[in-house]
Amino acid sequence: MPNQIFIESVKNTPTSKKRFEIVERKGIGHPDTICDLVMNQISIDLSKIYLKETGAIQHHNMDKALLVAGQSESNFGGGKIIKPMKMILGDRATFEIEGKKLPIGEFAIQTAKNWFEKNLRFVNDDNIEYQVEIGVTSKELQSIFKNPSTLAANDTSILVGYAPFTETESIVLNTEQYINSKQFKDEFPESGEDVKVMGFRDTNHVDLTIATAFVDRYISSENQYFQRKEEMLQDINDYLKKTYSKNTTTNMNCLDSKNKGISGLYMTVLGTSADSADSGQVGRGNMASRVISPSRPAGAEATAGKNPTSHIGKIYNVLSFKIANEIHAQVSGLGRPINEPKAVIVQPFIERQLHDTEKNQINEIVENNLQNIHEFCNELISGQRPIV
Repeated sequence: MPNQIFIESVKNTPTSKKRFEIVERKGIGHPDTICDLVMNQISIDLSKIYLKETGAIQHHNMDKALLVAGQSESNFGGGKIIKPMKMILGDRATFEIEGKKLPIGEFAIQTAKNWFEKNLRFVNDDNIEYQVEIGVTSKELQSIFKNPSTLAANDTSILVGYAPFTETESIVLNTEQYINSKQFKDEFPESGEDVKVMGFRDTNHVDLTIATAFVDRYISSENQYFQRKEEMLQDINDYLKKTYSKNTTTNMNCLDSKNKGISGLYMTVLGTSADSADSGQVGRGNMASRVISPSRPAGAEATAGKNPTSHIGKIYNVLSFKIANEIHAQVSGLGRPINEPKAVIVQPFIERQLHDTEKNQINEIVENNLQNIHEFCNELISGQRPIV
């Protein structure tokens, strides 16, 4: 059955040409992003185990998790953890294959521990407790994996991708990634991984509000905190000026208050607010675009942790952005196979009618991506495609 590809010209004002735009990005140490990335890593590693044991990825979805904030006491020169964080892991997996039982719970915990060790410098095994709530998948859903040569969707979803990024989106994404880069951490080790950047654009000016958790062991006094914060802001401003054309202003940790000691500062023991203040959950962080951009169309699916070969909430979510980027770069101006979506709707923002050659290019790009969806799913399995 040929795919239904619809090309519809729209007259809406592009986001980049609107007066106002708001974009947000939650960094790798934000509690919501932690949940997304840990659960996605569990799905990736579990997929590899299934492939090794059976030659095919079995049914699973690891898209449910809650990170319950712990309790800590920050102090100049280093505080202490009073109560560890707790991570509750869900949702469903195939536990038994041809009579062989797999230790899914133990595997999930070890994968989570490995992720924390690799990505958060100051979090160790003693700082987190785990509660496994991964249940056995239904036999009905297991059955769609019996024929690995035909990929079948196990859900219904509406997903949206767009391209290109506005400059505001690029500024927000890349500013967070710069602050969490090795270069920045080497210069400012007191900067924790819990970084959130919000950009507000009014015409050609972008105002950035940055929240970054300071690590208390590196700060000996209130004066040093504010001095290092100013040095960080200067470094970030230098980066923005040499990288982007838009005028920007930056503010950091806006709730800071002088002469209040430790209580007036954004200080943490572990570099993440999850050590005492904020809990996290899958699906509350960045979208498949890797930012949160309310001016843009969006689906409602959480991408992280979903099955990379059958759950279209993941596959179409990421693939739609890949297709949109290819169209922008190359074109001038249930049980249903997952490479046969009900409809693919392409809406170019263009002030004229598309030529037939342009429509043919768009059709070719979409068809090519759908025909090669097995290869795309392999990229999801291997973690090559960023999902948040």
